[in-house]
Amino acid sequence: MKIGINSDMGEGFGNYRICDDEALMGIISSANVACGFHAGDPIIMDRMVRLAKQKGVEVGAHPGLPDLLGFGRRVIQMDAAELEKHMVYQIGALQAIAANAGHRVTHVSFHAAMGNMVNADPDMADVVARAIATINRDFIVFSQPDAEIVRAARKVGLRILTLFLADRAYDENGHLVSRKLPNSVITSTEAVAERVKRFLDSGTVQTIEGKSIKVEARSILIHSDTPGSVNLAGTVRRVIEQGGGEVTPATVLLN
Repeated sequence: MKIGINSDMGEGFGNYRICDDEALMGIISSANVACGFHAGDPIIMDRMVRLAKQKGVEVGAHPGLPDLLGFGRRVIQMDAAELEKHMVYQIGALQAIAANAGHRVTHVSFHAAMGNMVNADPDMADVVARAIATINRDFIVFSQPDAEIVRAARKVGLRILTLFLADRAYDENGHLVSRKLPNSVITSTEAVAERVKRFLDSGTVQTIEGKSIKVEARSILIHSDTPGSVNLAGTVRRVIEQGGGEVTPATVLLN
């Protein structure tokens, strides 16, 4: 089995860092780079892109709402056109930095509240999908399955890479459990290993209610801001490879 490992990267600001990005970059196949609105800045973005190029990792834009204080997890009321321009601005910034470093942007993966907006609102999903296609029709959109952005992206001919979030709890409807609730973020390497093995073997995950549901996904996400993220990502890779799987970049997975 070929499968990707991706992570949201470069989510520090100035002298502040969330995790050991260098170590994490040596484990994953795709990096979703924060573009300066919810986290990140030009220096961090440049460092991420150059590190990804060195490690043979694909780079994608990880746009979020302009909310440094709340790490992009607070809802800011915007209409579809405003949201589109905030997204386009961030993708363009990362494209320029990547070009300057001799690398390229291959995908878009939405962050937190911005992701929730395009996942749930069909009008917003349509607007941003059309905008992504206008920027580069070869971009891949990373998303959870069954989101509005999946429908909208396919409608305009964009490719989709669906995700399984190994470090986040699911409910019986296939939605992520709110971070405000207990046990919504999974930090145990043993628990992550068990979840990944189950997903690889049966395509299922055990929900927080104890039920088993199907998850259609081609890449496994570990958030860099989850405590112990480097060890968690290493665990994911170990489970994949011990099971005979191959960690593969998104562009290769979808060709």
